[in-house]
Formats: sequence, C-alpha cells, structure tokens
Amino acid sequence: MSDDGPTTPGTPPGSAAAASPPATPPATAPSGTPVPPADRPTPLSATALPTLPPPTGLPRKPTDSRRTDVVAGRINRGGPGPCYGLVTDDGRQYALHGTGMGSFAAGTTVLVTIGPADPAHDCGPGDAASIVKIEPVG
Repeated sequence: MSDDGPTTPGTPPGSAAAASPPATPPATAPSGTPVPPADRPTPLSATALPTLPPPTGLPRKPTDSRRTDVVAGRINRGGPGPCYGLVTDDGRQYALHGTGMGSFAAGTTVLVTIGPADPAHDCGPGDAASIVKIEPVG
C-alpha cells in the first residue's frame, strides 16, 4: 500500500483528495458580476442614489403659485346674463357680470377667468367680478 496522505475513518487509502470537498469559486452571473447569496435580496442598483444638497434659504417666489384670476365652480344663478352667480367647491360665492357671454343653466360647472368688478353693475350677493372668459367644464 502506498501512503497518499492522511486518511479519515471511512475513507479508503489513496483517496485523500476525496476527503475534502473541492473548492468552488463564488457564483457569478453570465456578465461576470457577483451574485448575492440566496439568503440576501438582490440590490436594486449598483450605484448610489443622488442626493439633493440642503436648501440655502427660503424660496424667493411661491413654489406652488396658482392663477388668482381663474375660478371654477357651479352656476347658482344662471340664465342668458349679463349677471350670473357662481359658488366654488370651498363655498365662496361670486357675483359675476359679463355681457354677451351666453346662457348658463343653474348647476352648470364652469371655469371662469375674472377681472375687476364694474361698480356700475350689481349682480347680487357674493364677491363682485367681471367675466373675461367663461366656459363649461365637462
């Protein structure tokens, strides 16, 4: 018998290489990038996400500016005009005046571009304004 190296009980002599498992290289994807172990989730990105620097101060202009001359709501005093009543979703009442703007039935949802009120016309209760443009919505 030849002595090929140390043996362990149950291992036949001459098979010392079989006593230790062969070293396996780490798993890699076909592209050559390492694959995480099965007990860990796959990372979403290999690169770090960019971060914004801290703000240097307050903004100079409002960041969510809205046009103040456009209102939307339902006509509550309608007809052929020139006076209309409008109530917005937040309950604000407008008394609108506009000659030749058309006929709008009560309950019609409209988008109105308003201008300064004409003091010569009183169109009822609400914030007085003149109609620059009015169009039904939906």
